[in-house]
Amino acid sequence: MYIPEHFRVHDHADAIAFMRANPFAILISTPLSSHEDSPFATHLPVFVVETGEHVVLRGHVAKANPHWRYLEQQPHCLTIFHGPHAFISTANYTTRETVPTWNYGAVHVYGQARVFASPEELQGVLDQLISTFEPEFAEQWASLTEAYRQRMLSHIVGFEIAVTKIEAKFKLSQNRTREEQANVITSLERAEDTVVSGVSRLMREQGLGEKK
Repeated sequence: MYIPEHFRVHDHADAIAFMRANPFAILISTPLSSHEDSPFATHLPVFVVETGEHVVLRGHVAKANPHWRYLEQQPHCLTIFHGPHAFISTANYTTRETVPTWNYGAVHVYGQARVFASPEELQGVLDQLISTFEPEFAEQWASLTEAYRQRMLSHIVGFEIAVTKIEAKFKLSQNRTREEQANVITSLERAEDTVVSGVSRLMREQGLGEKK
């Protein structure tokens, strides 16, 4: 990913926090088959596990989705976490000779994938996803018949990706003056669309627009 230095995220904790706050990611693989000459992508929720210096992504795809076979053939893959984004008008700037742009946050994660289909490992992934997104569902899931749960598990394939590199980019007007950053934040935080107002929140979290 192209990252001008003033947009690069150097704090590893910021990148991890962004990934966890925006877990609906895009998993991208390049099939090895000569019949598949284009990258293959799947939109899906991903659980981030951090243990010391090691980061692992975990999730699952439908068994009918060929993506898990591509991960078997070519374990090296890319996962893109995308967050809030917004058009930035030149009305926020104090100088006339400037152009509009787009602010956003994105994290690209590279790693080596392993796929699995055993009921025990699949249940482990589901436990993590349920505890993250809807803990209350755990009781309902446990109350379902064993036959139904096993049937549901048989329709998915799990994966985990051992992360080898993280590239994080927050393009948030860091190259503008603090006055202009404050103008951008004020203009965006009034938006009803949370995708837009989320940019102002991310800018505040990064300490932009504050008076020194």
